Amino acid sequence: MAPFEPKPLFLHRRGIGTSYDEPVERPYGGYDVAWNAPEWDDSPDEKLRPLVVDLDGTLIASDLLIETAFSELGRRPQSLLDMCTALSKGKAALKHRLAEPCEFDPSTLPYDPEVLAIIRQAKEDGRPVYLASASHRRLVEAVADHIGLFTGWFASNETTNLAGVMKAQKLVEIFGERGFDYIGNDAADLPVWEKAAKAIAIRAPAGVMRRLAKGTTEVECLPCSRPTWRTWAKMLRVHQYAKNALVFAPLLTAHLFTAGAVIEAIMAFIAFSLCASSIYILNDLVDLQDDRSHRTKCNRPLASGAVPLLHGVMAIPVLFLGAIAIASAVSLPFLGVLLGYFALTTAYTFALKRMMLLDVITLAALYSVRVLGGAVALDIAVSKWLLAFSMMIFMSLALIKRFVELAARRDADLPDPTSRDYKNGDLEMVAALAAAAGFNAVTIFALYISSTSVNTLYTRPEILWLVGPLLMYWIARALMLANRRQMDDDPVVFALKDRISLATIGTAAVLFFAAV
Repeated sequence: MAPFEPKPLFLHRRGIGTSYDEPVERPYGGYDVAWNAPEWDDSPDEKLRPLVVDLDGTLIASDLLIETAFSELGRRPQSLLDMCTALSKGKAALKHRLAEPCEFDPSTLPYDPEVLAIIRQAKEDGRPVYLASASHRRLVEAVADHIGLFTGWFASNETTNLAGVMKAQKLVEIFGERGFDYIGNDAADLPVWEKAAKAIAIRAPAGVMRRLAKGTTEVECLPCSRPTWRTWAKMLRVHQYAKNALVFAPLLTAHLFTAGAVIEAIMAFIAFSLCASSIYILNDLVDLQDDRSHRTKCNRPLASGAVPLLHGVMAIPVLFLGAIAIASAVSLPFLGVLLGYFALTTAYTFALKRMMLLDVITLAALYSVRVLGGAVALDIAVSKWLLAFSMMIFMSLALIKRFVELAARRDADLPDPTSRDYKNGDLEMVAALAAAAGFNAVTIFALYISSTSVNTLYTRPEILWLVGPLLMYWIARALMLANRRQMDDDPVVFALKDRISLATIGTAAVLFFAAV
């Protein structure tokens, strides 16, 4: 292999009071630097000392490498092989591979207000401000252009990863040792801070701050919010765990109220909850850019930057392995059901959710898998009536969810969604399908009451006929509220918060117990 030959770097210096660029050739080790700044002294005054700002985790509460990787996987899951091949050539090659096809919108990124305030103040004081990042040059340039406050930028290219020691060397070469201030956030910034006149840290871990404090550089720590347990609970979507209560449905319908059965059902509930949380995080990572453009999903912890993306990535295997351990303790057949649930949800995340109607059928199937999982955990035969009913009722709810999303886009005069295979003009048809599926569920329930199967579990099955009108009322009301734009994005979550819905569910439960 031929030895690496440095490429020339042209520093474009715009002289004060001039209207031309003077190219100055310097040795270049593969870094991309865009330069458009006035001349300064080799030992500039503190008030005019250049300010250099890191990008990932500093200017933005995110990581562009993780973002672009999951964005690419979301569009083309088969690109995982290409990504592994690129990574074998080095981290810089991977970043270059991910930046090439990326549809990157810098306006939606979670910018840190404290860092932006420092940049604006530096510009008002007449200081040159530079963006220096290990991210690919295409992304860094887009961010710099969007902010419009930077004198120039430093970034990685296809051959060199501008991080850590390499970034420090490049900044020292340009500005001189102690010739710049630097804002960073992580251990990778320690070599740069060591060469800076002033180290400014934000969101830095405690260990990094201790190491930074041992140096001779002046240190300033910027205030920032840290994720709390509530933030993590929101990311894990603990409020969605109510859906996993469907594992108790076979226990209730079979009237199996032994202590052992209840314990098995609780373990199944926990396993499904942990597994679901791992998928929720994966889905949020894939949908980061779409979520940031959404009126409510933009507040999700990963999209807003409240939880670092790396922490979310690390949480996925921890949650999944925890779910596997608990499922294995229940039974191997239940573990098989849980793995099937994980496979189906993963397929939904990367492919099925972008396919018209297949997405809502998959959502309905995922609810039914929870019911099946409860039956397998208890080692009882699952009722075909129950599975058919759950498929229809949850198909209706999934379609209502799509109706709410499309209605919001139509009301906001937004174009057709790009992440779903629906058109804004499909709104009325989606509503009709939701109504049809919901009332089909009522029909299935009525047929069950009329069957001989009901007599084996209920002594007064005629009372169950009163549940039918309650179901019809709730489904019709849900559709009406959705049409009036008075329903949240998720009708299941809406039902758990809506007093009338809770009263309807409570009344139906009383009728079921009265029929026993």
